Amino acid sequence: MRGIMIQGTASDVGKSIICTAFCRILSDQGIKVAPFKSQNMSNNSYVTVGGEEIGRSQGVQAEAARAMATADMNPILLKPESGMKSQVVLFGKKLETMDGMDYRTQFYERGLAAIDQALANLEKDFTHLVIEGAGSPAEVNLNDRELVNMTVAKRADVPVILVADIERGGVFASIVGTLALVPEPERIKGLIINKFRGDARLFDEGVRFLESYTGIPVLGVIPYMASHEIEQEDSLGVQATERLSASENAIELVICRHPYLSNFTDIEPFLTEPDVSVRWVETVDEIGQPDILLLPGTKSTIADLRYWKKQGLKNKLKALEGHTWIIGLCGGFQMFAETLSDPNGHDGTRAENEEGFGLVENMHVDFVKQKVVQRQNGIVNFSDEEINVEGYEIHHGKVNRSAHPLLTCGTESEGHFQGQLLGTHLHGFFRNARCRAGFLAPIRKRKNLPTPFLEELGDPLDRWAAHVKSHVDWQKIEQLMEVTP
Repeated sequence: MRGIMIQGTASDVGKSIICTAFCRILSDQGIKVAPFKSQNMSNNSYVTVGGEEIGRSQGVQAEAARAMATADMNPILLKPESGMKSQVVLFGKKLETMDGMDYRTQFYERGLAAIDQALANLEKDFTHLVIEGAGSPAEVNLNDRELVNMTVAKRADVPVILVADIERGGVFASIVGTLALVPEPERIKGLIINKFRGDARLFDEGVRFLESYTGIPVLGVIPYMASHEIEQEDSLGVQATERLSASENAIELVICRHPYLSNFTDIEPFLTEPDVSVRWVETVDEIGQPDILLLPGTKSTIADLRYWKKQGLKNKLKALEGHTWIIGLCGGFQMFAETLSDPNGHDGTRAENEEGFGLVENMHVDFVKQKVVQRQNGIVNFSDEEINVEGYEIHHGKVNRSAHPLLTCGTESEGHFQGQLLGTHLHGFFRNARCRAGFLAPIRKRKNLPTPFLEELGDPLDRWAAHVKSHVDWQKIEQLMEVTP
């Protein structure tokens, strides 16, 4: 199989977005390329047009490759739940919930078969694969039964590029140590240094040392790019979605960081608004008096609801009424209910009749076995302007229809919108710039803030791909991938 695998010296070194860049560069060259990650552990999901649930990063990479995302691109998705367990999603559909030891001992052979099947399916439709690893390939305690690093490189028979993040420090030790511990180090054919700040010429001696000491060429030193606007893969990227605005009298957006936070990339669009400050909190005492308080998605709604109730968030929400907009997304929206019922623990925590925050009168949530996994679009009305929005839904909770719905979705309605209380299951709701502007308009008016002019910068995938390509030896990477002119 032709392609490349991107592995890293650790989590969050940039494997995902480098794969994204490679997918767009190859697509621009007319190559039929697909992304692949055998096993993803993330509560940040993507829904395919076929209603399959895969890791968000592979969905974004498919968009970069200009390919339709399918479950073959991420056949195994692990979604952490409460109680040290994870929901196993196999080829886009929920299989079962398992703890780490059961997964390691009972799922391994089934996982290998799934990987082989997915690779064979992709090979029918694509000429090249860009494969993403996970964490570090040098986890010696896991390597005998791992399903995502060198095992995959060997089964796909592709060369590996090892990525290291220089921003976190220790880049030389991380590379040398990884090469010393990784199985089949001879499969690693190139190194990439990511997130470099300053004059890259200052690292010339570092490049010479790495190439001399390891015998492996450094294929690129990629400068740090502060606002690439490419979605982060997992919760390690939450810190990248926190920002203090330079604007005087800025709109303060505070987000509750749940213990089982999911789909936090719903927040990223607000980073494009120059007059919005974004701040995450883990306790009620940190909230203060913001303009907007947002409860994001969660993998275990009732567990996270209990976390916030114990701290007194219900009373805080009541105290904020009249000043603060309160927003709930997916599980955060479900917390608005008077009661929530999940006797079978479909969402992760068993509860017969859990008291919610009671923000929406007569709202009740029942968690059912069959998960809603679908793309969705609808119309929202802000300031008498009808705006078309689209996104996706992933949830077990079934909510009775609100008397004040947010969205009109054909003949159905969705969400809740009354006064300064807004809730929806629609992930991606705020990604629409017109929707975001319509929502922020009354807040800007109250704070005497002008509507900012947002410069049209074009497709962020194109910008990021051009940035990466200009700082790597793309000709050598093409040779590794067996790309023919």
